[in-house]
This record gives sequence, C-alpha cells and structure tokens, in this order.
Amino acid sequence: MLLDGLTPWPEDCVRLYREKGYWEGISLPAVFGKIAVAHADKEAIIQGDRRARWCDIWPASGRLAAQLLRIGLKKHDRVVFQLTNGIDFFIAFLALTRIGAIPVMALPPHRENELIHFAKASGAAALFIPERAKDFDYRPMAEAVRAAAPNVTQVFVQGRPLAGQHSLVELAAADVPATDLAAVDSIPLESNDVVLMLLSGGTTALPKLIPRTHDDYVYNLKQSARVANFGEDTVFLAVLPMAHNYTLGSPGFLGALYWGGRVVVAPKADCETVFGLVERERATVIAAAVPLAVQWLNDPNLVRFDASSLRVVQNGGARLPPELRQRLRRRLGCQFQEVYGTAEGLLNMTRLDDPDDTVLNSSGAPICADDEIRILDLDDRELPDGHSGELVVRGPYTIRGYYNAPEVNGRAFTADGFYRMGDVVKKLGRYVFTEGRKKDLINRGGEKISTDEVEDLILRHPAVQGVAVVAMSDPVFGEKACACVTLTTGGALSFQELQDFLLSHKIAKFKLPERLEILDEFPLSPAGKILRRSLREMVEKNRAAEAAQQYERKEG
Repeated sequence: MLLDGLTPWPEDCVRLYREKGYWEGISLPAVFGKIAVAHADKEAIIQGDRRARWCDIWPASGRLAAQLLRIGLKKHDRVVFQLTNGIDFFIAFLALTRIGAIPVMALPPHRENELIHFAKASGAAALFIPERAKDFDYRPMAEAVRAAAPNVTQVFVQGRPLAGQHSLVELAAADVPATDLAAVDSIPLESNDVVLMLLSGGTTALPKLIPRTHDDYVYNLKQSARVANFGEDTVFLAVLPMAHNYTLGSPGFLGALYWGGRVVVAPKADCETVFGLVERERATVIAAAVPLAVQWLNDPNLVRFDASSLRVVQNGGARLPPELRQRLRRRLGCQFQEVYGTAEGLLNMTRLDDPDDTVLNSSGAPICADDEIRILDLDDRELPDGHSGELVVRGPYTIRGYYNAPEVNGRAFTADGFYRMGDVVKKLGRYVFTEGRKKDLINRGGEKISTDEVEDLILRHPAVQGVAVVAMSDPVFGEKACACVTLTTGGALSFQELQDFLLSHKIAKFKLPERLEILDEFPLSPAGKILRRSLREMVEKNRAAEAAQQYERKEG
C-alpha cells in the first residue's frame, strides 16, 4: 500500500522513466546502505571536532530506527523534522527513512504557527526538534504544537528532552537486540512510495507539502550531482539549512555523499567561519545564496584565507546577478554554477564547461533530457524561444500534485500535468533565463518592468551591497518601482545619484525606481530568500507615514 493523498505519474510516464533508467527501483536508504558498505572507513560528515565515518553513521541510524519502531513510529507516519545541521541530522533522517516514516522537512527558523500548520496538514505523528538554537528553546514550543495538533503524540529532541519527550542522542547510542535491528531491515520500502516531504518556497502564504518518492528523489540528487561533477574527491561545505531541498539533494550534501565525497558542516555562515573551514578542510564546493555571496564579497577578511581548493561556488534560491557571478570567480579563482529550480522538481544548472556568457547570464538548462519545459503566455499558449512567459514543466522528478491539496493542484498544474513554476523566463534552446516571479514583475501603466534587470544595474554601483526592487502602489500608473538597498561599509547613495547612475547605463526612463529605501539588512525567509512582501509592506507604511507628516505640516 502506498501513501494516500498523492497524485501519481501516468502509467506511460512510469514505463518511460523506468525504461530509460531514471527510476532504478531502489529506495533512498538502500542507496546509502550500499554506500556505507563500500566506504565503511571513509569520513562522511565533519562537524567541528566530530568526524563521523560511514561505519559510525549507518549503525547509529539502524539503532535509532529500531528504537523508533519500539516507541511506536511506523511506516507512513509523517514526522515534522526540524533538526539543525550536522551528523545527528543525517543519522535521524536515515533512521526515519529506514522504517518508512516520512520526514516533513521544516527549517530551524520555523516557529509555532508554521509547525502547527505542517503537523495538521501532514497528519504528523511526531516532531523532531533541536533542544535550542540561537538562544531559542524549541522544547516548550513543541508542547504547544502537540496541544494544538492532537495527532502529534511524540516529541524527539536533539539534546536534553523535557519530561515526556525523547532524546535522539540517547536512543541512537543505546544497545539494541539483533532481532530489533532485523525488524528494521525487514520493512518493505517501495521505490514509488513517498520518502520525504519538502515545503513549497512561497513567501506569501504557509508552505504546501511536496511529496517526493524514492524513485524521483534518488534520481534528483544523483543526476544533479553528476552535472556538478561531484566525485570521491568532493568536499561539500554545508552552510545553508540541510533540510532545504537545495542543500539537501540538489545536489546538496546527499549528492556529495552519493558519489563518495564527504561533507563539512559550517556552524555559521559568516566569512571567517566559512572560509576558515574551506582552508582547513580543503573544501571543493560551497552551496551559497545571494545574501551570503554579497556578504562574503564585501568582507575584507576574505583575502586572509587560502581558498585554492575551491573548484565551484554554486548559487541557489534566487538568481545571482552577472556582476556578482563574475566577482565571485575573480575573488575565489573558481568556477561559478547557477542552480535554478524548485522543491517541486525541475532543476536547471549551468554546466561547468559552458561558455562564459552562459555561465554569467543564464539560469542553466534542465538536468534531464526528458524534462519537458514550455513557456506560456497569459492564455496558456506556448511561446517560441526568446519570448518571455511563465515556465511550466513535467518530468521524471517533478511532482504531479501537492499532498492532499486537490483545490491547489487545480491551479498549480495544467490539465496535461505541467507544473506552473510561477517564474517569468525566456528560453533559448534548452537554457532558461529568469526574469523574476510573475508577481514580481512591476506593471507601470502597462509597461512591464523586470526587477532582475534593474537590480543587475543597481548592483554595479560601488556603494551598493545588495538590492531588491519591489512594486509600490500608484493611483495613476497602478504600480511604480521602489529600490530597497543595503550599502557597503562607508557607502552613501541618494535618490538622485541612483537615478543618474541608472540613466548613465541607458536604461529606459519608465524603468527607473521612483523611490529609494536604504536598509541595514533585508528581511529573509527561513530559506534565506528576501521577503519581498515584507519590503512592499514596509514601503507602503513609510509612504503613509510621510504623507501623514506632510498633511500635519500643511494643516499646521
């Protein structure tokens, strides 16, 4: 029996994907069980002073799996999984998948409101939480979630538990009878069943649940890591949350481990921590994101570290402008790789041997020859290459529906099974060039402004560290553009200077931002994406306050 609430792939697609070898009929834990045997004495994950080999990790995950069975977790039980990065994360993840339980991959910054939503939407039977992170104690929050979602009956803690909670570390360390270990290995795991649930990446509503199967996710991590040229000499530096699809398996730390590499966990994302680890552990690849790239490039301490081992810096989550891609390559002396995709499936990646123009400007090409991508206009008519429209996709690792969400699925998927990405792109051959989210395009009296285009130009200003261009309401034009900017240390920028700078780059006048907001930092989602909705709300609030002050001065 497979998990209920799923939208399956059509049978003709299933046959095609199996015939072509995309789906190998093997479960995710079976994959890593084979790797654990083949590389038993090899280091798999390094976390501070802990250096865990496969011969440590695999048995620990088996012991924990047996203990979870004994406590009452079982196949198809959903578990809200919120552990912090590290060795214990991987052991617990493996343990759950070995018994067929399904981790719902929450992120450490999520709080009570989100966790209650995840627990109720998934029907979760348990929570896996840290004891604390960044001075926040998760254990009382877990009890509040348990009270609000009665289906949650167990809480497992990465650290010291409260009364009525379980310690994951103690469970993984305890002796387990051979018969209990055998019971774990006897659980049948169908490769077309759900192995994990990811969270949709929207920043405007609570995330939807994305059911990924063993078949599709094994292919996802294997093929994306192949495109990234991962191998036994890969040393992957995990900086962003390991529960996020990008750092998890796109190609992420699972992709590195699949091909026999090892993983180094960074406890913090600052320049000194990250590049200190690059130097000490001879890291070969970093999976970064726009805010991190900007932070590192503007940190004067970067030059102190030997980064000669780095071969690739990847970027995911949001498009990195060409100017910053070039700066990363020059400063770090390595190749850049854009990773553009979605937790729902499709992954596009620039290739390491692509021409410079492609590496610096495109968002990559799909990783699979049978990723079907189309560009649609507002009436769902397919557009030819070079025309901007919404990207839609179907393929061997792109879901056909969210978990238990028929109404949402009716809007998010076309009648013939293509997932609507919500991104505006152009396509040239198999390569795509992103122009922003549909909702991030600014409609100024009928003229469409690409936020990406304007942001790319603003980033060229020497005083600008980061930028997000958002829409603000206007009674005449409907929308106008506002530039929200963070500055380099000691940098200064006036509204007029910004306008003059952009005009010097021959930009159309209707694309000019008509307001400038200087920020200390951007509001970020748990996944590290800029919360444009929050920026729009801030801009409108500031405009309303200014209008009120002007009215008071006039009346006074």
